[in-house]
Amino acid sequence: MFRFADELGPFKIIHIYEPSIDLKAVLVVDNIARGPALGGVRIAPDVSAEECFRLARAMTLKNAAADLPYGGGKIVVYGDPKMPFEKKSQLLRALAGALRYTEEYIFAPDMGTDEICMACIKDEIGRVVGLPCEMGGIPLDEVGATGWGLFNATEVALKYCDFELKGARVVIQGFGAVGKHAARFLVRKGAVLVGVADSRGAVHNPEGLDVDSLIALKNEGKNVFEYPEGKKLASDEIVSVPCDIWIPAARPDVINGNNVHLLDTKLVVEGANIPLTGEAEKILYDKGILYVPDFIANAGGVICAASEHQKTTRSIVFGLIEEKVRSNTEQVLEASKTRGILPREAAFELAIKRVNRAMKYRRWSIFSSAPGFV
Repeated sequence: MFRFADELGPFKIIHIYEPSIDLKAVLVVDNIARGPALGGVRIAPDVSAEECFRLARAMTLKNAAADLPYGGGKIVVYGDPKMPFEKKSQLLRALAGALRYTEEYIFAPDMGTDEICMACIKDEIGRVVGLPCEMGGIPLDEVGATGWGLFNATEVALKYCDFELKGARVVIQGFGAVGKHAARFLVRKGAVLVGVADSRGAVHNPEGLDVDSLIALKNEGKNVFEYPEGKKLASDEIVSVPCDIWIPAARPDVINGNNVHLLDTKLVVEGANIPLTGEAEKILYDKGILYVPDFIANAGGVICAASEHQKTTRSIVFGLIEEKVRSNTEQVLEASKTRGILPREAAFELAIKRVNRAMKYRRWSIFSSAPGFV
């Protein structure tokens, strides 16, 4: 039995291997009590089955917390996310074909995949969200859905801090599809972006960085290290840049027990999935540094994806994200404050109540006897 199994799941784990095209991937369908599992396809060279499970569980909690009629799932594909598109398309089409009849999972974009990738999957099996506009989709990375959710979570969290957004210094670790939009929304409201990092390096300027110039660099396929002003740093040095708001928007476990003491901030808003270990979150809490858990703060993307699947128009999506993210952030941080519990504990309670209510109506309440458990 999968060693991470518990009363919630996973419902199904599938390993996909096609050596002729060097395809190696893992799908984890964690829990489908609330509906089919909705979660992204992540491509990275160092993914693992364990990471896939943790990400799938985060999606179970995220969809439940956002009160969406979906369960949680995730796919990880072993490979270079910057591989030629022809190769990526071949892998994704083969992946879609291998999972054609796994109807309890809906494909969506994640790190290393985008709306063009989802169009390939649509062409093969049709069970996908995050499509290009031309195919009736709401491309969440293009519109900045996750970044919009992070902005709203940040605004609510500031009610529990001793500073305002205007003039607040912001650092973003992972200046990609999520990070650049979060920066854009925050700066538009008066925040000052003082540090950014991507996989190649980082740049810091206490006087402020120009968001539009940085976004233009990224859109040209360049990295933030090529920004002409500010101090150049190694990617991992971004952790110690002084700021008021620190946003991790890249890989899991970037902040852990070994480096959390380097953080010089007042508020952490988790833009990536599982970017902080439990140990790191406990240390932050004990030090009086507020954090907003990932599946509360970064739910904008999946709310957008769910809206597309339910045929909601783009004009409605941003309002839904604002409403759900702000409400959940308020509930979680208020419960943390009044009850003296970790924000993640409060967030988990919020989500798990909704999952458990749905599980009462499912035939497979004991997951180990669930049909299709592999």
